[in-house]
Amino acid sequence: MVAPAASYRFGPYVLDATAYRLVRDGEPIALSPRALDLLFLFADQPGALLSKEGILAELSKDVAVTDNALTQVVSEAREALADSPATPRYIETVPRRGYRFVASVERLDVRPARGGDAEGIVPSRAIRVTDFANLAGDQAVAWLSAGIAETLKNALRSVRDIRLVDRIEVGGPIGGRASNPDDVTISGAFQRVGDQVRVTAQATDDLTQATLAHARADGAIEDVFRVQDEIVTALVTGLRLPVPPAAASRLHARETASLEAYRALTEGRLKLETLDPVEVPGAIADFERAIQLDRDYALAYAGRAHADFWRFEASRAASQPDRGALARAVADARHAVELDPELAEGHAALALFLVAADRPREAIAAGRVAVALEPANWRHQFRLGVASWGEERLRCLEAVERVYPGLVYAHFGLAMLLVARGNLAGARHTLERAVAGATRQAEAQRDAAKAPHPGGARFPGAGLHWLLGLIHLAEGAIAPAEAAFERELEPTGRAIFADEFAMDAWNARGFARLGASDARGAVEMFGQALERFPRHARSLLGLAEAHRRGGQRRASADAMTQAREAIGELRADGRETEAAMAVACGHALEGRAGEAIQTLDDLLAKAPPGYAGWTIPVEPFAAALRRDTAFQSVLARLAARAR
Repeated sequence: MVAPAASYRFGPYVLDATAYRLVRDGEPIALSPRALDLLFLFADQPGALLSKEGILAELSKDVAVTDNALTQVVSEAREALADSPATPRYIETVPRRGYRFVASVERLDVRPARGGDAEGIVPSRAIRVTDFANLAGDQAVAWLSAGIAETLKNALRSVRDIRLVDRIEVGGPIGGRASNPDDVTISGAFQRVGDQVRVTAQATDDLTQATLAHARADGAIEDVFRVQDEIVTALVTGLRLPVPPAAASRLHARETASLEAYRALTEGRLKLETLDPVEVPGAIADFERAIQLDRDYALAYAGRAHADFWRFEASRAASQPDRGALARAVADARHAVELDPELAEGHAALALFLVAADRPREAIAAGRVAVALEPANWRHQFRLGVASWGEERLRCLEAVERVYPGLVYAHFGLAMLLVARGNLAGARHTLERAVAGATRQAEAQRDAAKAPHPGGARFPGAGLHWLLGLIHLAEGAIAPAEAAFERELEPTGRAIFADEFAMDAWNARGFARLGASDARGAVEMFGQALERFPRHARSLLGLAEAHRRGGQRRASADAMTQAREAIGELRADGRETEAAMAVACGHALEGRAGEAIQTLDDLLAKAPPGYAGWTIPVEPFAAALRRDTAFQSVLARLAARAR
């Protein structure tokens, strides 16, 4: 095998090309030369599906390696990495196809640094591809604005050592940070005249605004794929982007041969990008049209999966969420990766859907495959972060924050982890930063009249103020808590989680009113919550207690009966965590602190790894429990699960 050209870092390991060894925490790990060669081969192509034949060809250049010997070498490498074939963190077996290295890999280079030599990560060039301008305003081909940009972006994924910036990221410097000297923006325009289309594009240096490359191509509208290929070739050549030989064939790969299927996919994606639930049925119709036109179109199945997942998400706080939509989403995502095992978007989608289906181990495995295939894609890092917990979530979401600070959901996910760890000050700081960023983003988009849907911001940050209010409440800061809950209840258009977090905010205000001995005010607050989700168990428990304290025994009994029925519905639906939280809430409201604490402790002892019970440190119903030493043990158990 040719001597390794670079060193690599993955997990706690460094594969050192200079010393030709594998190191963990500074300690070398004994490995045979063939096992080291195999690891260098894997690390040089993370996420790629390597066939047994291809691996044997590489490892057999100097010494013959049989198929059985390859199995032994793979086993040796796995043992060195403490990896398991059943739940791989590094080497995944793809049945009847070969192997894939699924860990996120950093390519290292030895280069001079200030004050001496140091090992550092080779910097990645960031490239943003914007929507192409529709010069004639021709609505019949308006979909090409995003379609051309997406085609360029997909083609550029084959280029090594660049980071692609998503089309929907906010304006300004790439990823919301200051531009690096090599950062580039690709923009362009198109115009249809009769049955012909002309596409022009240019690549511009972000710092100097100098044009680095330009391209123009003409052709029939039905031949737009060829036109786009010409644009891609010209830009890659003009920018002198390195395309490895193995990736050259993928540079002009087409996911479908049908222009109409491609159009339907693009139009469906544009509907989903609004994050407006009203657009979801239309998006599903678009994806189904794409599938009818091309039954092997993996991206269309992934698109339909996302649309069904949004249906589920919009219903997730209800007593009976749309589990059918979630099941369809999982099935479509699985089919997408069966059609195209290299489709990172499909694996990332699976990670998101499987964690919602309470299958965290499978979700994490899928997320790791996506990140290994496209490590510079913030979407995949985000979805792996959502699927995982503890340090892996921290690493993933911090990476997303660095490249896309405008994604408020990443801040929310980090705050969840910090709350579970008991670091309320850190969570508060994270949320305050997110709120400030979301406010600036909304104001900038309103000023520029670029808001893509009612509500202003691309990601309006539903839930940020609710969680911030809970932290203030737990810290005894009542006035800031009330102000935060009121902010959560401000109109945000049709954001997909707006109703859910509005319900949460009304509930929090209701529990705060109970704490202030304002039974009448609490009744009003819980009533507002139940207008959003009429069968919500904890809202009904709060309402029952508010009526009881107000002397309304019959109303209290009725609400309690409904609460018990709602808890039964949660259990029947398999939502044991939510049922246990509701039971603990009921015990706490009735003054049975010991039973409430035991219920929470049992929940954490039985729950699979993940974020079950993460709100316990800031739950308003648990205010009276915080003085009990046994409750501190519950908090310690929760924090340990989050490490």
